[in-house]
Amino acid sequence: MERITRFTSPTVAWPADDVDTDQVIPARFLKGTARSGWGEHLFADRRYDADGRPRPEFPLNRPEAKGARVLVAGRNFGCGSSREHAVWALQGYGFQAVIALSFADIFRGNALKNGLLPVAVEESTHARLLSAPGSAVTVDLEAQKVTLADGMGASFVIDPFARYCLLNGIDELQFLLGQEEAVAAYERRTGPLSGGIPS
Repeated sequence: MERITRFTSPTVAWPADDVDTDQVIPARFLKGTARSGWGEHLFADRRYDADGRPRPEFPLNRPEAKGARVLVAGRNFGCGSSREHAVWALQGYGFQAVIALSFADIFRGNALKNGLLPVAVEESTHARLLSAPGSAVTVDLEAQKVTLADGMGASFVIDPFARYCLLNGIDELQFLLGQEEAVAAYERRTGPLSGGIPS
């Protein structure tokens, strides 16, 4: 998993509310479990017309969207089904963070476990981001702060364990595997459990 510490990127905004995971990655594309190759299908029903041609009015199809690593979304982003593919599609496009007014709980959990940073901000910060589409923002996970192009900063909250994993580029399993020596040391001190859990 790629580490997230501090980065600066232009934004691309699609501030629609209640964007569910079927809009993020339509169910007809869910034919695999590999984490790569999903970016081309991100927002497929919104990005492309019935003949597969890009819709020029959709934000991701505009020239200024190229290279953006921050998506500015609306309220309750990622609602609906719990598919991890929604996170993989966002990452496959190149996004490292999604800034929104709020996130669906399951989507937020999937994002954090897969290395995508969900940043919930207040309405005033959100409005400033939308007033300057494409402008650069700095996302600082260590400081838990987003700094806009005009210099205004906004703090965000993140679970401490998820923050630790993102800063170190590890998932939950990698974290547990990294505790092998601590577990071995504990067993050397106390002896391995046998015959079940002691009462």
